[in-house]
Amino acid sequence: MKTIALVAHDHKKPDLIAWASQHKTALLTANLVATGTTGKLLAEKVGLEISCYKSGPLGGDQQIGALIAEQKLDVLVFFWDPMNPAPHDPDVKALLRLCSVWNIPVACNVSTADMIISSPLFSDPDYKPELPVYDR
Repeated sequence: MKTIALVAHDHKKPDLIAWASQHKTALLTANLVATGTTGKLLAEKVGLEISCYKSGPLGGDQQIGALIAEQKLDVLVFFWDPMNPAPHDPDVKALLRLCSVWNIPVACNVSTADMIISSPLFSDPDYKPELPVYDR
């Protein structure tokens, strides 16, 4: 079972709710985690079972980053808002950096999220992205 993190900045939460509603069947096959407010909204509005971490500005982004570093996250769907600066912008950048370091697929918008969830690799239980080796 894949573990998917769902995160959205305030102005992007409606987009994530609409996207999750459209892909609810696929999401029900995964272990879902989210930052606090986003997770509560998705559970309430979409009916998904989600493990909620703290709100992003209170450390939720870093908690999800820890999952990445521990190799416990398969996909990050993070609808961030490039037009509105967030007080926790360094945490957001660190989270996106960890996705790159650990070769985690990340979707920052609806189109990319659609591509990831519709990929045959998404439903392949044996697919694991190649882990980086930095100590060669």
